[in-house]
Amino acid sequence: MRIDLHTHSTASDGTESPSDVIAAATSAGLDVVALTDHDTTSGWDEAAAAAQQHGIALVRGAEISARSHGTSVHLLSYLHDPTHPDLMAEIGQTRSARLSRAQQMVELLAEDYPLTWEHVVAQSGPDTVVGRPHIADALVALGVVPSRDAAFADLLTADSRYYVPHHAPDAVVAVRAIRAAGGVPVFAHPGATGRGRIVPDEVFDELAEAGLAGMEIGHRDHSKEQAVRLLGIAARLGMLVTGSSDYHGAGKLNRLGEHMTPEAVLDAIEEQGHIEVVRP
Repeated sequence: MRIDLHTHSTASDGTESPSDVIAAATSAGLDVVALTDHDTTSGWDEAAAAAQQHGIALVRGAEISARSHGTSVHLLSYLHDPTHPDLMAEIGQTRSARLSRAQQMVELLAEDYPLTWEHVVAQSGPDTVVGRPHIADALVALGVVPSRDAAFADLLTADSRYYVPHHAPDAVVAVRAIRAAGGVPVFAHPGATGRGRIVPDEVFDELAEAGLAGMEIGHRDHSKEQAVRLLGIAARLGMLVTGSSDYHGAGKLNRLGEHMTPEAVLDAIEEQGHIEVVRP
């Protein structure tokens, strides 16, 4: 069974609608795909309808922004209750902070480039969580940079003078909120050193105690050395190990199914989740 548990749509920073992500997953020969947009579940209904139409199973999820000891952490939350007040409060605060951060970054960039907030909004949908990728797309459309990757490598990097940080909950708090909502928390790309700082080993112990279920180890951004390190930690803590594409459509080079999750791991996630996998 071919299972990819990490994708993004236009509900956050992907370039394809939720239904188009499902269609692409079907064309890629996947049997199961998860939609995990950043800090939102707004694409779930559309994706579920498309999954039924295309005959593919859908795992409903989200990628939750968090922070641990000053380091950015992303948590994949699978099969949680999308109405749970504690988790929704955390996500809502993060969404507001993302929007405010994006507006501040645009104001800074506008001092040197012909960029407006209207340019950024034009690169997003009505329910989209606006963020740096949409600023990058606006800069590409204006001809300032040739691609999203180029924007993130220069103007939008954390070392840039245009960068503005945003609020995110402590990772332990986020894991507990996901569990309280009946979700299954998995640490997304925890060894991706190319994205910036990564957490030290002891953080995994903290998160495991809070309820972290697993780690996404099969990922394009992990070196062989990091994968070996993470597999050792996962084995020591008895965690689930997933693999996935982190697909963003044309927004990244990542391709559907380039890393996958074993069926037994999906079964374990489904056993722990509050809602069911959508099956055709």
